Parts: sequence; C-alpha cells; structure tokens
Amino acid sequence: MINQATQVNLIKIYALVCEKFETELQFSCQRFSNNKNPDFTDQEVVTIYLFCVYVEKRFKIKEMHHFIKRYYSSWFPKLHSYEAFVNRINRLGTVFQLLSQSFIEDFIPENVSDKFSLLDSMPIITCSGKRQGKVAKEITDKSFCSTKRLYYHGVKLHALASHRNNHLPHPESIIISKASENDLKIYKENWAPIANRTFFGDKIYVNKAFFDDVYKENNSEMLTPVKAIKDQPLILKQWDSAYNFVYSKAVSTVRQPIESFFNWLIEKTDIQRASKVRSYEGLQTHIFGKLAAAFLTFVF
Repeated sequence: MINQATQVNLIKIYALVCEKFETELQFSCQRFSNNKNPDFTDQEVVTIYLFCVYVEKRFKIKEMHHFIKRYYSSWFPKLHSYEAFVNRINRLGTVFQLLSQSFIEDFIPENVSDKFSLLDSMPIITCSGKRQGKVAKEITDKSFCSTKRLYYHGVKLHALASHRNNHLPHPESIIISKASENDLKIYKENWAPIANRTFFGDKIYVNKAFFDDVYKENNSEMLTPVKAIKDQPLILKQWDSAYNFVYSKAVSTVRQPIESFFNWLIEKTDIQRASKVRSYEGLQTHIFGKLAAAFLTFVF
C-alpha cells in the first residue's frame, strides 16, 4: 500500500510542474508534428523524474521506470516502455534546466545576503581518467580533481551562491563547463560584471591585477586564502606566516558552506556520478534534472 504522505508529495510535484509548463516551460518543448499532444505528457515525464529523485531516492532511470510501473501504474496508465521512457526524458534537458533556474529565482530565502557570495566548482564524472572518454565530447574532456586526487573525464559544475548565516548558501547561478576549464576563466566570462559584491573563493581565483581592475570598475573584490609565492625567501615566509595562517583560515571558514552545498547535492541526488550517461542529451538531463529535484527543497 502506498503511503498517503508520499501520494501527497507526488500530487504536489505534479501540480507544480503543470503550473510551470502552463506559464513558461511549454514554449521550450513545443512539438511541430502529428504527435504534438501525446497521451503520456511531458508533464508526467518530468513529474516521475523529480518524484523518484526527490522523494524515493531512485537516481537511475531504469530504477525510476521499474518503480513507477510496479507501484504507480494506475496513476500513469500510459507509461511507455523503458526505451521510450529514456528517449522522452533525454529530450527534456532544456526543460529541466529552465525548471532548476526557476526554482532558484522564485524561492529565495529571506536571510540571503546580497553582499557576500561564495564560489567553487565540483566534477561530474562520466568515466575515470584511465579510460577513453566517449560520451558527450561536445562538452566533456579530461582533467585532474585535486580534491579527490584523481583524473577523470566529464564536466565541471560551477556555482555562485549567496551567503546565509548558519545555513547552506543559496545558489544564484550554475554554469556547466568542460572539466579542464579554469575556474577563474568561468568567473571572468559570467560573474565579473557583478557590482558591489565581496566574493569568497579558493586559491584558483588569485589574480591581483585583474581583481584590482574589478574593484575599480564594479566596487567588487575577491577574497581567497593566501597563495604561496614561488621562490620566496624562507625568512619572508616565516615573517608573514602567522598573518597568512589566520587570514587564510578566516576566508576558508566563510567559504566552507559552499563545499557543504556540493556535498548536500551529491547526497540528495548522486549528481556527481554520470557513468550511465550515453549521450549529450542524457548528460544534460542528468545534471539539470538532478539539480531541479534537489531545488524542490526550496519550494516545499
């Protein structure tokens, strides 16, 4: 027997998805064919995906299909075969992307800071570095993750998030890039024009000349842990060591919640493991579908 609370969650998710389709999402998945009004609707496909990830913690599409077919067949009587279900989901990557962005913008907590932002990135791995990456070559390549100490094929998820006292930061913007893309380059291309903001990042963002210009033009600054200077005399390292340690620890303490945010994403959606993905469309759905499911937390 299906738990009543679970049924309520499914209904709430379906109602939310239908509302979003009615107001904005329908224009991103319009069909210009004889099958423009399928019996098994896009709203149902999206609802199943979000429900299975957010409520049931079923992260693989095969698990989702099997679960719905077994326990909710009367709710979704027009459910396709597994192969057709996969194809339908992979066609909706853009819908999931717009949906995740909508959740970020429409459900902003009250205690979000508009002055302090946190920056970081995490890998999404399609296969290990020992193998030859063959999936979604348009956006994936090989790189090294210093945190995990491994080479991998895949992409990077870059996040700009607003600081919140005693809470996980609220994401402002999510950018997907090739794994080898430098974090500072992503910042320059996407977030450098933001004015009157203090950013907290790791050592990859150290570039004094560039951020001096950013401060003059936009009154924004980047705070990072102190980066060691190559070939600096030992006496100078020792002279500044106490100050550098305290300053770096303070910056890292403020920045730490964004690492917790990534850990929360991984725990809620298993987003980091994309080894079952077989196409560019599948990778897009894997990333933004998991993000949309995680961001349902902001809604409910």
